[in-house]
Amino acid sequence: MRTFGFPDFLFILEAARWTLALSLIAFIGGAILGLIIALARTSENGVARALSTAFIQVFQGTPLLLQLFLIFFGAPVIGFDINPWIAAGIALVLNSAAFLGEIWRGCIEAIPRGQTEAAHALNLSYTSRMRDVVLPQAFKIALPPTVGYVVQIIKGTSLAAIIGFTEITRAGQIINNATFQPLYVFTTVAAIYFAICWPLSLLAGHMERKRARALAR
Repeated sequence: MRTFGFPDFLFILEAARWTLALSLIAFIGGAILGLIIALARTSENGVARALSTAFIQVFQGTPLLLQLFLIFFGAPVIGFDINPWIAAGIALVLNSAAFLGEIWRGCIEAIPRGQTEAAHALNLSYTSRMRDVVLPQAFKIALPPTVGYVVQIIKGTSLAAIIGFTEITRAGQIINNATFQPLYVFTTVAAIYFAICWPLSLLAGHMERKRARALAR
């Protein structure tokens, strides 16, 4: 057993890069799949709406921790040997896609109906309506909640410690097992999370206030 010191702080701080890398993977993958889910939820195809709704209900209705367990421990059962990086990435992408898809579905449906009716009157196809009329306007509405959700993704990466992925929380566990000083160790872990997430929370709040002022004019 040893005392918590500066090298231990650096070890935890260096693990933040893996937290950020996993968060980036989760956001990019979740954004791509989430956009597909949002478009399916608002499409005119009943099958696409039903499948996307089922996807959202499954991944929003079950804990992220359980999804991590099922992917990491379930994959070898069906013949796929995956490491914690891949398991954590897949679970977070799927989970993020469900939430981003629902957020963006609400933003798409928030566009005044007159906009889509005008696009119909111009005989625009579904693809053209979405690309040229609906999505550019929905993008402005979606920015604040999307940035806010990125904070949840970053905090959600802490669950990957359960399957052995060495991010900030797992690094804290390793140091705590060596020092037995949980107050110092996990206060440091919390401070690093706060330093990452607080600026994003401020940015999301600023965007929301800016949009509210624009609508009030």
